[in-house]
Amino acid sequence: MADKIRPDIKQTPYWHDTLGQAPQMAQALPRAADVVIIGSGYTGLNAARVTAAAGRSTLVLDAGDAGFGCSTRNGGQISTSVKPSLAELNAKFGARKARAIRDEGARALEWLGDEVERQGFDCDFRRSGRFHAAHSPAQYETLVRDGETMQREENIPFFAVPRAEQRSELGTDAYFGGVVFTNHCSVNPARLHRAFLTDALARGVEVLPHCAALGIERTATGFRVRTEKGVVTARDVVVATNGYTGAESGWLRRRVIPIGSYVIATEELPEALVDELFPTDRIASDTCKVLYYYRASPDRRRILFGGRVSAREKDTAQSGPLLYENMIRIFPQLKGCAISHSWSGKVAYSFDDLAHAGVHDGVHYALGYCGSGVSMASYLGMRAGQKVLGLAEGKTAFDDLPHPTQPFYTGTPWFLPAAVAYYRWQDRREYRRALETT
Repeated sequence: MADKIRPDIKQTPYWHDTLGQAPQMAQALPRAADVVIIGSGYTGLNAARVTAAAGRSTLVLDAGDAGFGCSTRNGGQISTSVKPSLAELNAKFGARKARAIRDEGARALEWLGDEVERQGFDCDFRRSGRFHAAHSPAQYETLVRDGETMQREENIPFFAVPRAEQRSELGTDAYFGGVVFTNHCSVNPARLHRAFLTDALARGVEVLPHCAALGIERTATGFRVRTEKGVVTARDVVVATNGYTGAESGWLRRRVIPIGSYVIATEELPEALVDELFPTDRIASDTCKVLYYYRASPDRRRILFGGRVSAREKDTAQSGPLLYENMIRIFPQLKGCAISHSWSGKVAYSFDDLAHAGVHDGVHYALGYCGSGVSMASYLGMRAGQKVLGLAEGKTAFDDLPHPTQPFYTGTPWFLPAAVAYYRWQDRREYRRALETT
């Protein structure tokens, strides 16, 4: 398939091509700030927007360009972000806490949509809905059953699409039906990030890119943050690094698992072909444990296709052909089309499949969005900013959860290749059996 990878392929996100010139940002490290935030993605910028609006001098640091990480590299798919079901959470935490956690997911999605509309952000935000495809008949039955439960117990709207009607939602015969979650949304993630960044700067936030934080030291009056460009003192510190959490935050690094997620974009396609593949313009994903996710670009000229391509991390020159093979397996109509972009980013999973937020040793944090962070990262960043200000509304259902790690884990997921290989084997076995019996 290498012949379908254009010789001038860009190893940068397609989304970056839709941005204009970046706004002017800080060049030098100040000696002090009321609030220092490490990480300039959705989490960090939304915390900064809140603290700066309240009059706190706020500095945001990033090791790379502002928004270099997954905030501008994701697939632009927005869900309610909480992976465990109400029943699973109920068994673990009790009914009241379970309901509170699930409600935060719905609240995060609602807050983001309202904030985009309230601020007039130009980021291709759409309440498109999601088609979640079943890779076996058994998975379809599970999806429908779970959807009915969520609709009954949590008022989450959905409808089932049997395999015979599948092409009304997605132009493929590779799946066995699916369900549509009508409240899920889509966005241009880089333009959303740019909107948050521009708004933060307008509120007086200083954003200093290419200034990695190297360590955080607690003092009698606050913190000293050691960086590549020197030391800055702060009254409060927020860690907002998610999949890029490093040694500067050792306690947090032991509690998140960085995982590469890979995406390709096709060349521009005929309008009729995009209409055939995505007739409703919904975002889409599947039930595989090592899932794939895909959508049409906001201008409906390309297909963006993403997922985990192998048990081990790959560079984007290797991941592009692997994603291409899976894309044409699902959409044979795309065989022969060229790939113009191939990129990746790091998401962060937690050991309990939940986001986490709170304060540890005086440092505020929010991270561990488990691959579904567009709304939750933005929302928990906003709540982190409120907590810094001492506001009661900053408290969330994630604040007092146990934050597990594993023995001997220091932030390098040595176990990941074996786990991914096992889950991929399960997916393939179930899919093959489904094909043999239909």
